[in-house]
Amino acid sequence: MPKHIGIPRAISYYNNYPFYYGFFKSLGIEVILSDKTTAKTINDGSKYVVSDTCLPIKVYVGHVINLLDKGCDAIFVPSLQSTGYKINNCSKVRGLPEIIRNILPQNFTMIEPTLDKTENIDLKNFCKQTANAFDICDEQKIKKAIDEGFKVYNSFMEMTKAGVCYKEALDNAINGKTVKKTIDIVKPISVAIMAHGYNLFDEKISLNLIKKLEKMNVKVYTSLNVSFDEAIKSIDEIGEVQYWANEPELTGTAAYYLLNKKVDGIIALSAFGCGPDSLMADEIYYHCKERRVPFIHITIDEHSGEAGFVTRIEAFIDMLLRKKRNSIIKNADLNKKSVAPVINIKKEKILTTSIK
Repeated sequence: MPKHIGIPRAISYYNNYPFYYGFFKSLGIEVILSDKTTAKTINDGSKYVVSDTCLPIKVYVGHVINLLDKGCDAIFVPSLQSTGYKINNCSKVRGLPEIIRNILPQNFTMIEPTLDKTENIDLKNFCKQTANAFDICDEQKIKKAIDEGFKVYNSFMEMTKAGVCYKEALDNAINGKTVKKTIDIVKPISVAIMAHGYNLFDEKISLNLIKKLEKMNVKVYTSLNVSFDEAIKSIDEIGEVQYWANEPELTGTAAYYLLNKKVDGIIALSAFGCGPDSLMADEIYYHCKERRVPFIHITIDEHSGEAGFVTRIEAFIDMLLRKKRNSIIKNADLNKKSVAPVINIKKEKILTTSIK
């Protein structure tokens, strides 16, 4: 069995790679990542699946092909069935190993552990399956690897919760550093994005949505700024029930910011034809309408054009600015000769520490 493993830069990579990295490194297994998503990645993946397959799965297949082209003969394709009792992933994420096995003709070793808490197959069992595939059966060694995985993962989450951007937090976490920033930067407008990590943090798929918003002087909040417990609590408080495994990063994130009145609007970003996402977006739209918080749902696929995408985002942000300005002027004390609002921008405070 080779002492390396290829990890597609798609699906669970965007939420779980810090853990995977720490786990495999502790076991002495070299991690090989596929290249960042390009138009070729999408086209390569699209050739092997039916046309109505969702974009994230087409991208995933493209990343597996990219790893095979690199000469990687052992690829990590986990089956993430459920993250809690009857808290399920969508069928395509659950069946990734079967999809890859049945559409790609190349001969390679697929490492396909299963996580299914509905069937009492927990993370420890998931990790044992993975290690055993490399003929590693030492219980203490596997336990140590799990601890190392969580060490990197917890460092990553600590940074993103504090407001460090995704890429910076990931780079620092895998290099054993923790960088802390305050999150109280004041900007004229703030929005929360409810989206899967694999849709939002893949710059090709999201058409660089976060960077586009930041260039418009918009403060952006994502699921990485909300803890799992806060997201679950917010789903309950808003009157919804978790069913899908990814609801904390979609429904939970949006609910958290709605309940705390921390944002001026909500942006839902999802792949065209995704059933679970459409249900969650509809739930949040209802609650946004009830609270008079502007909401926009943007769907993406491999044919999404940047011009139309930017036009919708700019129009939404312009509407938020006008709404906020009108609200402030309406509430101003005109007898005190108040003028149009001036919003000060606070500087970031940065504290850097190292993990030894």
